[in-house]
Amino acid sequence: MTTATSIQTKLYIDGKWCDALDGKTHAVINPATEEVLWEVAYGSRAETKLALEAAAKAMPAWQKLTSWDRAKILKKTADLMRERADAIARVMTMEQGKPVVEAKAEVMHSADTFEWFAEEGKRAYGQVIPNSAPGKRHLTLKHPVGVVAAISPWNFPITLAIRKLAPALAVGCTVVSRPASQTPRSLIVIFECLIEAGLPAGVANLVIGPGQEMADEFMQNRICRKISFTGSTEVGKQLIRASADQVKRISMELGGHAPFIVFPDSDPEVSAKLAVAGKFRNNGQVCISPSRFFVHKDIQKKFTEAAVEFQGQGWPSAYRWQEIRQIRKGLLLRTHRDIWP
Repeated sequence: MTTATSIQTKLYIDGKWCDALDGKTHAVINPATEEVLWEVAYGSRAETKLALEAAAKAMPAWQKLTSWDRAKILKKTADLMRERADAIARVMTMEQGKPVVEAKAEVMHSADTFEWFAEEGKRAYGQVIPNSAPGKRHLTLKHPVGVVAAISPWNFPITLAIRKLAPALAVGCTVVSRPASQTPRSLIVIFECLIEAGLPAGVANLVIGPGQEMADEFMQNRICRKISFTGSTEVGKQLIRASADQVKRISMELGGHAPFIVFPDSDPEVSAKLAVAGKFRNNGQVCISPSRFFVHKDIQKKFTEAAVEFQGQGWPSAYRWQEIRQIRKGLLLRTHRDIWP
């Protein structure tokens, strides 16, 4: 078992930290310095298959646990994440590049996600349906769908992975998680919390590897019953096509174009603050970041001036922003910790 201060860089399959079968590794780069942070084990389709088999083996015992027992493990995981929030945030900042204050906010929010789904798992109610004829009784019961593949991106490497892990684990599914190659240790440290919280072997597995190879195994291996994916629209289309052969369940959050519409009866200064904060949050790497602005001509001038002058004084501490005019001039003040690491 690793400690919170050691550097774990291996895959996690069937309750064991392991190297790739061929010994291959992948260099993780600090985006601020372009230096190599660490080399992580880099698996392939073969390791993905082993992880799916481990998850299938662990599924019967995990789903037989009561939702209350599963919740205890998830809530303990949340507690450990909060205790280690500073250390986990530092790992995320080093390999993802977001400010450490924003990274810590992501860790704390993700801990809440584990806790929320731990409780929601206790409320996976069925239904009693009015009968259509005498002597009949209609009931619906909810069952875990099976082994779930969770593919998460680099921009919110903990939040978006836990949004997949937490609900799946809470209701009795087992999981194979594939983090982005740019940010693998952000999820490794979360797995360390899960393990210490008492998660049984095989229930959650972590494989770092090439997206196409792993997706092919997820799609073609009948053990995998569902895929949850957050990423680009183009990759989402490929997954939809690949899911057709087995009519495999798939849930996706893909890229989009989010318009920001400002009506003439709105306060242009308040709207400008929200617009700028939304646009520059996480340095713009947000699925719902505004991509275009539609401002009514009656308040266009005031809105534009307010957006340029905005310094973020009224925004929560995790999302204060450098003055937009300075950003436009290219004065990227790296000491301003709320934008740059």
